[in-house]
Amino acid sequence: MIKRAYTLWIAPMDRTLLHTTLFLVLFSLIVLYSASGEELSKVLSQVRNLALAFGVMGLVARTNPQILERLAFPLYGLALLALIAVALFGEVSHGARRWLHLGPLHVQPSELMKLALPMALAAFFEWRSRTLNWRDFVVAGLMLLVPVGLVLRQPDLGTALLIASSGFYILYFAGLPWKVMGLLSALALAALPLIWPLLHGYQKNRILVFLDPTQDPLGAGYHTLQAMIAIGSGGVLGKGWLQGTQSHLDFLPEHTTDFIFAVFGEEFGLMGELVFLGAMLVLITRGFYIANEGSTPFSRLMAGALSMTLFTYTFVNMGMVSGILPVVGVPLPFLSYGGTSLVTLFSSVGFLMSVHHHRKLVKQ
Repeated sequence: MIKRAYTLWIAPMDRTLLHTTLFLVLFSLIVLYSASGEELSKVLSQVRNLALAFGVMGLVARTNPQILERLAFPLYGLALLALIAVALFGEVSHGARRWLHLGPLHVQPSELMKLALPMALAAFFEWRSRTLNWRDFVVAGLMLLVPVGLVLRQPDLGTALLIASSGFYILYFAGLPWKVMGLLSALALAALPLIWPLLHGYQKNRILVFLDPTQDPLGAGYHTLQAMIAIGSGGVLGKGWLQGTQSHLDFLPEHTTDFIFAVFGEEFGLMGELVFLGAMLVLITRGFYIANEGSTPFSRLMAGALSMTLFTYTFVNMGMVSGILPVVGVPLPFLSYGGTSLVTLFSSVGFLMSVHHHRKLVKQ
């Protein structure tokens, strides 16, 4: 029985990815206990989320990438319909419409799109790999813009940027010419004056406060300033576990989700941050190695894009918490509290494991 369970669930899992993920999960529960004000129920809720996420990761890891490729377009269509349903029937919370009620479940379809979009684009480019031309990149661009537009409408700028980046990585790895990327970048810069009036008031405030947080220290700049104070007060070695004052005295907002890195930095200091960054670097580097040994264009594109997406999540969250990027509401991989985002994240790791487990071994 134990041997069968090992063969079905543990054997397909890449050891480097599995051990690093387990290390980060243990780390996350320790940090969450402190960030939640030593609220054990919050930690137990996260344990349940992690159990579900690990189950999904194991299921994806033992599934052949060719099967995942066949599921790509149906999954993309389902996620697109769910985003449309959110726009029509979604729950409004804090001025945004992002969630769907499905019985006892609260589902955020934009999280599903983080995986569905790159999967659909990678499947599309595999299908068109022998006759690839500029028209295919136009079609892929439209496949990217539609869900990004629906997520922006919610509004959810942070998630829209993450979805757009995951799609862009697929386009880049598929061979999008540098000239086209340069032209698109120039057009995006030229369009900024036109985009500014379309932004919501809070989005404009975030950008203005990013340039100078002190102009509104008790309002829009409060999040950034308190996070910077927390990280700076941690110093090199940190104040110690459960000793962070910014979170325990409720100066830090969203200290179990978007700003958990500030709690982590205050209590574990620079050395703890370097340990976390080292673990993330192991995951990302291993992901690129797996991408290089993928047996199909779909596998290689997805593994490369998912590895870059892990980097983007980490960079954007740490950047907004430390004040070098605007606050856009992006969770920190493995550390932030959440259910849907954890399942998406662990599914990505499971996909990397699947690519590695089902690679074609070439005899030398």
